[in-house]
Amino acid sequence: MAQQHTTSLRLRLLYRFDNLVAGGTAPLIGWLAVACLAVVVPASAVLVWADRAAPTTLSGRLTAVWVSVGQTLKVGGAVGSPLYVLASVTLALVALLFVSTLVSLITTGINQRIMSLRRGHSTVLEAGHTVVLGWSDQIFPVVTELVAANANQRRRAIAVLAPKDKVDMEDEIATGLGGTGVRPGPGSTGARPGTRTGTGTTRIICRSGPTTDPTVLARVSPQTSKAVLVLPPDGDAGDAHVVKTLLALDAALPRPRETVVVAAVRDARNHLTAKLAAGPGGHVLCADEIIARLLVQTARQPGLSLVYQELLDFDGDEFYTATAQGLAGRTFGEALLAYTTSSVVGLLHADGRVVLNPDTGTEIDAGDRIILVSEDDDTAVPEPAGPWVDEDAIVTARPRSRYAERLLLLGWNRRAPLVVEQLDEFVSPGATLDVVALGDGAARRSAAEVAAARGRLEVAFHSGDITDPDVLAKLDVPSYDSVIVIGETDREGPAAAAAPPGAEPPGPAPESGSGTDDRTLVTLLHLRAIGEAAGCELPLTTEMSDDGNRLLAPARAGADFIVSGRLISLLMTQISESGHLADVFAELFRAEGSEFYLRPAADYVRTGREVAFATVVESARRRRECAVGYRLRAQTETAPAYGVRLNPDKRQRVSFGEHDWVVVLAEN
Repeated sequence: MAQQHTTSLRLRLLYRFDNLVAGGTAPLIGWLAVACLAVVVPASAVLVWADRAAPTTLSGRLTAVWVSVGQTLKVGGAVGSPLYVLASVTLALVALLFVSTLVSLITTGINQRIMSLRRGHSTVLEAGHTVVLGWSDQIFPVVTELVAANANQRRRAIAVLAPKDKVDMEDEIATGLGGTGVRPGPGSTGARPGTRTGTGTTRIICRSGPTTDPTVLARVSPQTSKAVLVLPPDGDAGDAHVVKTLLALDAALPRPRETVVVAAVRDARNHLTAKLAAGPGGHVLCADEIIARLLVQTARQPGLSLVYQELLDFDGDEFYTATAQGLAGRTFGEALLAYTTSSVVGLLHADGRVVLNPDTGTEIDAGDRIILVSEDDDTAVPEPAGPWVDEDAIVTARPRSRYAERLLLLGWNRRAPLVVEQLDEFVSPGATLDVVALGDGAARRSAAEVAAARGRLEVAFHSGDITDPDVLAKLDVPSYDSVIVIGETDREGPAAAAAPPGAEPPGPAPESGSGTDDRTLVTLLHLRAIGEAAGCELPLTTEMSDDGNRLLAPARAGADFIVSGRLISLLMTQISESGHLADVFAELFRAEGSEFYLRPAADYVRTGREVAFATVVESARRRRECAVGYRLRAQTETAPAYGVRLNPDKRQRVSFGEHDWVVVLAEN
């Protein structure tokens, strides 16, 4: 025997109503009419019988009830012959049906339009805007830097397309910009009104959809944009997604294209594939190679990360190019002192070749452009700085003997072999590198083979957990000339792919860089204790994934951090604003050629006396170097510059001490 349901009357009525609604339109209209009549007719009868002025006869009162019902239900309530009443009711029902249908259609259309806008499916009708394709943590520094770059321009727009809810994107960007809000573009319905201070004159427009579909790309109008940035999404398939997006973009953009296309991949093995997908004129950055290069440069030049941060963001001085303007036929050495408020660092030849720190005797052609560091593109005004050179203050560099360095690398990930290769490029013969990471004998052999081709760097691998204070205590960390800390696992892929061949994986990689940074923070905490116990400051260079975690790092103010996501974001935004800067950065980050160094100020000018910075530039010129700034030791813990001053006015006078540095672009 079937068990009976014991439910309340309310639930049974709700169940019957649900079945009624599910039955379709016709039964719903019929029952609605019956329900209306069941309420309206008795209520009209009560009104008529309660009215003292109502007719006294039954037929008169019934007629009055009919008139009340007709007026209430908007069917006229006409009185007359049966045919007249029928025609009147028919016309009223037709009019009611027409008006109801019209209102329904208008309401449905408006709702569909609102839902379409909220889903981010409408087309952006902009020109000269910047398009950002994809979504990751890099979206926040990218948008921030683009807003800063557009600060002196009116009516600029940034269009973001990602497979994410449009309203969620607007809210997250608003929060990422400091809670000041996103200035909504056309079709924006999710951003809070009246919150425009965070982006100034720049409008941020979000659209939702896959970035790998050429038809969906049309929503952000890439063909009318000035630049398109393709962000690598988080996860193992990030590089593959970038390649597919570049292929879709190549199909959506006509050729020849004027739009600057900038993308980034993480794994060096995918770099060539992405460059082919980007097509001619596309710029693809390899995050692994750039980060490894900067880790090595900074480890050997403390404070260099601050120099790159100043050069890459839009808050200070950046790279620009300027026409020769009277310098044609003169040498590059003469151009070094041709600008008072800008620092000349190279030449952009008419054929597109970029040469940083060329020979001082190189003649400048009329079609060349001067590469310089300046506050803005309109501040690169020629003005001779030669009269400010103090010949008596120029000194000859003291000979410095190179020695075999002892280096320590804590952690191992996919970029570690590149770090070892880059170290081998710079160190003197006989230098040693101790690598401490989770691994076994096979990993030790793999690490040693990385630098075996040149044999300048001797690599030894030690198995151990870098978050274990006992492991770190046995290393005698203060005895090393430089210490590099990198993530034990990799945010872009599983740890097995990041570890050396044969190494025991430390566990699955987290979905984001937080797990990697957490281990790094623990390691830094123990290293700080070791430094305090030894009474010295450890020469640390640290790689991090999240810029927010850098603020939590237990390290001194102004310490060297390479924040991978933010660094690549800054490079991408710089190139998006000036496409030729891609060649400038490629030249700057390649293994050969010139790079930035911090060298003792005492090797250039006399210490303890005030000299104009033009004197430093002239002294560096005689050493075939380009001086672009300095760092004062007394201010190394003073925010926000931490003693770094790039592109000072060449008339500015400064007194250098024995322990101050000059920032120069030079060959190793």
